[in-house]
Amino acid sequence: MNITKEDLAKMTLPYLKSLDHETLVDISFELRNVVIGLLERLEKNSKNSSNPPSSDNPYKKKPKDKEPESSDDEDKKDGEESHPEKPNDSPRPEPERNPGRQPGSQGFWRSETPVPEQIISHYPEQCPCCNRHLNIPDKASPYMGYYVFELEKTDSGIRISCCLHHYYIIMCECGQEVKSSPGQGYVSHQDGRKKDLKLTEYVMTGPMLVTFIAALSVRYRMSRPKIREFLMYWFGLELSVGTIDRCIREAGVACFPVVEELIDELQKEDVVHLDETPWNEKGVLKWMWVAVSCTIAIYLIGTRKKEELLKLITEAFLGWLVTDGYMAYRDHEKRQRCLAHLIRKAVALTGAVDEKAQKMGDWLLKELRCLIKTMAEYGEDNKKKCSPILARLKKACNLGAKEDHAKLKALANEILNDWDAVVAFVKNPDLPPTNNEAERALRHAVISKRISFGTRTSEGSKAYAALLSVIETCRLRNQNPWDFISQVISLGRKGIAPGSIPLFS
Repeated sequence: MNITKEDLAKMTLPYLKSLDHETLVDISFELRNVVIGLLERLEKNSKNSSNPPSSDNPYKKKPKDKEPESSDDEDKKDGEESHPEKPNDSPRPEPERNPGRQPGSQGFWRSETPVPEQIISHYPEQCPCCNRHLNIPDKASPYMGYYVFELEKTDSGIRISCCLHHYYIIMCECGQEVKSSPGQGYVSHQDGRKKDLKLTEYVMTGPMLVTFIAALSVRYRMSRPKIREFLMYWFGLELSVGTIDRCIREAGVACFPVVEELIDELQKEDVVHLDETPWNEKGVLKWMWVAVSCTIAIYLIGTRKKEELLKLITEAFLGWLVTDGYMAYRDHEKRQRCLAHLIRKAVALTGAVDEKAQKMGDWLLKELRCLIKTMAEYGEDNKKKCSPILARLKKACNLGAKEDHAKLKALANEILNDWDAVVAFVKNPDLPPTNNEAERALRHAVISKRISFGTRTSEGSKAYAALLSVIETCRLRNQNPWDFISQVISLGRKGIAPGSIPLFS
């Protein structure tokens, strides 16, 4: 016998008391089987089923492996010899593997010297000691040089070019040797890393090629090995996975100053949408925040505490926030609550087993949808039309708050406790009733997290969020994000602060 929702609705306390003993035992056994099936479904994860790791509960921490107990006698006397032939039953802990290339692994190098299409000479122009303009000698030889691969746009598509950069030393008349050297910019420090990431011109990849690689990774969600395969097959360019990873991080680090300017601009916006979603950083649960206005989109990866929110919305912000029901948002007075979240909870109530909860869910769902439709049709002339709807909605919430059904009571109290934010768009017709803008802005990152399982370092998280911020803001402002990011990288390698993103082209 299969128990359906209709059967569960009939199983009230008086009905169960009216049953004979054998029938009650049969029903109890069937209910036991249903509960066992539900518990087995709850206990499923990526370790004991074919479910992907992205379906695991982000709040459930992985159990830490216990350190194996040593079988050796700690009170061994001095001079007592150990017996290596005696097997040790306790398992040895596996050494922790550091990310990246491992010691002793095969290296990556070029079998052939690149053939440059042109040679670019860099001469020092002025003596730092006497400020005298330097004359270039006829027979000058470079003291250093390096190859740079760059992506170029042509009339028919794109191509990879190779240039050789030469740097020279010139002797000034005052006796001072003056060197020309590649530009250097910001240095990103990361604890535990052997070599810090430096923005410098002394690299093998040009700004546009770096931007192209970052676009394949961040925007089109390609892995490092697949990017390497793509460049090798389609352009004949061989780059190591480490070089590709450095290009992606360099593009994000170069965008840090741009994001700081965008945060300052965000405080002047009239309406900002906010949302957050779980994010993994080397197995640790973090959260990705997003703040979206009509011309700005800013991403941030951190904890879910209110301190992270204050990095996006400071005390200087005086506009409206459109958010869900998370408690961290509720301190802001001018706030519009997302009705889409409440509608989804009302839809869930319409499928409840309890018949009264079903009817109350239908009532709440009808009033919420009617309120949105009325505001969309009448706009500012909504007072007479919306007043009876608001009265019915409040009455439904007051009745639902007195019911015993847990989900119905919780939804009714949620609307009543946040009533001013729920109906804020009635008094301010310019406010949107839902937070769809922020949810759509997070969709790309959610898909990326399911593919890549997040980031591994705090620098990687910040760089990824910075790239998303610049790309999405350029899209909102009708700008080409790749040309802008390429310019930002070029300026960052010289130590020059980049400009802000133009509003509209």
